[in-house]
Amino acid sequence: MKKVLVVDDSAFMRKLISDFLTASKELEVMGIARNGEDAVSKIIKLRPDVVTLDVEMPQMNGIEALRRIMVECPVPVVMLSSTTREGAEETVTAMELGAVDFITKPSGTISLDLHKVQDELVEKVVAASKVNVKKITGVYEKKLVKGGPVTFVPPMGSKKASTREWGKDTQKIILIGTSTGGPRALQQVLTGLPHNLDAPVVVVQHMPAGFTRSLADRLDGQSAIKVKEAEHNETLQKGTAYIAPGGFHTRIAESGPNLTFQLSNEEAPRNGHRPSVDILFESASIIRNYGKIAVIMTGMGSDGSEGLKKLKERGEVTAIAESKETCIVFGMPKSAIATNLVDSVELVGDIPQSILKNML
Repeated sequence: MKKVLVVDDSAFMRKLISDFLTASKELEVMGIARNGEDAVSKIIKLRPDVVTLDVEMPQMNGIEALRRIMVECPVPVVMLSSTTREGAEETVTAMELGAVDFITKPSGTISLDLHKVQDELVEKVVAASKVNVKKITGVYEKKLVKGGPVTFVPPMGSKKASTREWGKDTQKIILIGTSTGGPRALQQVLTGLPHNLDAPVVVVQHMPAGFTRSLADRLDGQSAIKVKEAEHNETLQKGTAYIAPGGFHTRIAESGPNLTFQLSNEEAPRNGHRPSVDILFESASIIRNYGKIAVIMTGMGSDGSEGLKKLKERGEVTAIAESKETCIVFGMPKSAIATNLVDSVELVGDIPQSILKNML
């Protein structure tokens, strides 16, 4: 059973969160902390497997506490935040600093209706408790890859991933799907692409409404390419990365000589997600005269695998999956690799070069 430290300045919220987690057969709440300072000392003393950490606290807030935790006593952390713009920006900062995942409180700092996200909270805390701390701090065994990028070789007797045949003059589009651990992975990938990238990039990062714009703004300030949240009917431009807005399924459609976005918040989530990587990939699969580079990175579940099948059935596509060595959660890439349609498996730091190589 995984041991949890619950950190929140509200006694009511500490009790509610503890009750939800204790009800799970996989989690045991071993302690509570009232603020960031208390949290750091309790982590050092109790050595929990995972921590839930409120963003908004007095004395030392969740962001400052997280900074210290990642330096002094690294441990998987799930943040709890409000849905305000400030809360969204702080949450994106937390993801960048090493938090594994986050939960949004339905109605602010003291959420009497926290039961609405009980199942999601338990699922994310359980998943975070299994994460290797070295991956959170960005440390992994580089000796595993002395020979260069990890390349996937299909197992004996399996179907071989299709070989792309497009020429250098074929227009390209880059499609990326990710979930848990995605903000840090996206930071590594998008900052590795040049400002004159000869293709648009479209990203589905599983996040609720209100958070994807903060993520796009943060990545835009760090990247050579432009990064923004996608808008309905917007024309895709080369050298720009578009983040699918939280709460909206995002499709790419042909509009004369251009490609545009079609956004919908009226359809039900697909496998629990809106936006869905599968829906993005499926929409791209019917676009003609484009070479597609599909990238599936860290995340729980299997979103993207069915869409990858459609891409491979209908057009020229090179598929890249993030390797287990760097994934925070090796769910989505593992599922994609199991289709036998992935062309290469790469450490996250090697994905930008792999994309550029496949642009040629």
